[in-house]
Amino acid sequence: MSEQAKASQAYNWIDKRLQVIHRAHWYRSVKDIEQIGNGGTELMLHGQTVVNFASNDYLGLATHPLLKEAAINAINLYGTGATGSRLLSGQRPIHQELETAIAQWKRTDDALVFSSGYLANLSVLQALVGAKDLVLADAFNHSSLKNGAKLSGAKILEFSHNDIEALENLLTAHRATARRCLIAVDGVFSMDGDLCPLPELIHLASEFEAMLLVDEAHGTGVLGQAGSGVVEHFQQQTVPLIQVGTLSKALGSLGGYVAGTSTLIDFLRNRGAGWIYTTGLAPADCASALAAIEICKSDRSHQNALWQNVNRLKKSLNELAQNSESGQMRLLPSESAILCLEMDKPETVLAMSQALLQEGLFVPAI
Repeated sequence: MSEQAKASQAYNWIDKRLQVIHRAHWYRSVKDIEQIGNGGTELMLHGQTVVNFASNDYLGLATHPLLKEAAINAINLYGTGATGSRLLSGQRPIHQELETAIAQWKRTDDALVFSSGYLANLSVLQALVGAKDLVLADAFNHSSLKNGAKLSGAKILEFSHNDIEALENLLTAHRATARRCLIAVDGVFSMDGDLCPLPELIHLASEFEAMLLVDEAHGTGVLGQAGSGVVEHFQQQTVPLIQVGTLSKALGSLGGYVAGTSTLIDFLRNRGAGWIYTTGLAPADCASALAAIEICKSDRSHQNALWQNVNRLKKSLNELAQNSESGQMRLLPSESAILCLEMDKPETVLAMSQALLQEGLFVPAI
């Protein structure tokens, strides 16, 4: 056997694992979007125009003229990239403008912008807790929160989804043995669309002297009178929380952020590895996010249209679920723009997705 053949044997397991994924009907592949039209609500997919039900562009801002103009102007002024980490040569005035705008919108002391929301969660968790500490996490948390907790080296204990009693029991049993404790939850859970019980979480965090991190990825721009997210929705802006989120969903741009006290943000500038050792966010992304925040604050028409669509679809899906065979599908409760139609098995989900595509509706299976 040649040296090359011997070396390739170390990778043979990958093909076997892919076969398992195929047999379980979990295999997915990317789809080239050839064209985006009608404010992002329509896509050209393999020559077919389809209505897009798969986007996180909740407000249709990714194609908004003001965002595109802002991005182009920023490129003309600063170029296409920040060219370095922010602590070296990558800082631009527009980074500070965006962070100030986020903090004012969220009603926090300060904010810090990352290259992605995923990276923000990894960095914040690694910076705030370590081997002597405890992370209590909702079982349905996003992958970025789960992996950030693992990378931190802290002890991780999960509690059943949105189960406040289970969380309190864990705090009672384990808080005293940990140097620091961090409770981490999604504000809007990305698969089911339900909200975290934020007031109850705040009460427990205060009682047990625990930090509380809320991932606002799917709440930012969508919930709250000013559109700033779940924390505003529950009217808890004055509580010293750690708010993490993304600029790539309702704000139609790219990047992530953390918002909180000035002390927290100053600490993360010095200990957030995913911020320190990464090239700063591209100026065009900063500019488009800035424009999106201004639109969210000054024009409620986008949010109003979103909620009209959500309520209309929710009503129809409820009727569909009620008329389906027992156990085949059900619409899970949701107070957000994420609607989950749960089905009995993966094959049913895949078949439904294909049937919808034939009708001109792009609803990928998850």
